[in-house]
Amino acid sequence: MKTPSGLQPLIDDGVIDEVMRPLKSGKEAAVYVVRAGHDIRCAKVYKDMAHRSFQQRVQYQEGRKVRGSREARAIGKATKYGRRQQEAEWKNTEVEALYALRDAGVRVPEPHGYFHGVLVMELVVDADGHAAPRLAEVELSADQARGFHRFLVRQVVRMLCAGLIHGDLSEYNVLVAPDGPVVIDFPQVVSAAGNNAARTMLLRDVNNLTASLGAWAPELLDTWYGEEIWALFEAGELRPDGELTGVFAHDESIPDIDGVRHAINDAREEALIRQQGREAAAELD
Repeated sequence: MKTPSGLQPLIDDGVIDEVMRPLKSGKEAAVYVVRAGHDIRCAKVYKDMAHRSFQQRVQYQEGRKVRGSREARAIGKATKYGRRQQEAEWKNTEVEALYALRDAGVRVPEPHGYFHGVLVMELVVDADGHAAPRLAEVELSADQARGFHRFLVRQVVRMLCAGLIHGDLSEYNVLVAPDGPVVIDFPQVVSAAGNNAARTMLLRDVNNLTASLGAWAPELLDTWYGEEIWALFEAGELRPDGELTGVFAHDESIPDIDGVRHAINDAREEALIRQQGREAAAELD
């Protein structure tokens, strides 16, 4: 295939040898399968800032450190230079998060460097060597769903113990490898201590996972891991391998202004429909 312009500098510098095919393209970036020597990897090429909205990023950028006072002033004034710096910080955040989370024991793609604005990393594959499917694309047994949920909740805990929250975690940001789920896509990662919306994002991340996997194991919909995790974090008692119960005592006098349980309620109905469908199919057999 014709080499995309964003990847030509990596070929010129010998970072990669060949662009094999496109893998996926989204609002933020395009990902390609590339070859570096005998290794098959993927390269994430971020799209030009003119095609993306910074307005949607405001809540994610709160609490992020800017590298210098000049850059901070320029970003605050929304100058051209400031927008370029904001774009650079947005890209750097994902790169830095990948390395930090890998070191914290979170299951993420292995990063292989950041060159000319392109992130080169591990290509996560399935048992046949093809690009691994997303969690949203696979069918699961109830036992698999419970196991995936347990594992992914633990990844959320490890992220939070490292001071980070994914911020957009769902069945579309998780790949299913032969040895278990891999969490991907971190440009919107937020600081747990520096962002006022951190609790809301943490609960949303956990509830998204629970809603998705609860469609296969409905009893998960009655758990409250997000609330339990955040309470332990606020109390300074959260540990990467600490025990979790999924049980949480709510203060009924405080309204749920975040509305983070809507996805759970929707998933409860979806799980019931799935179960009824499976029962009907069994009767026909």
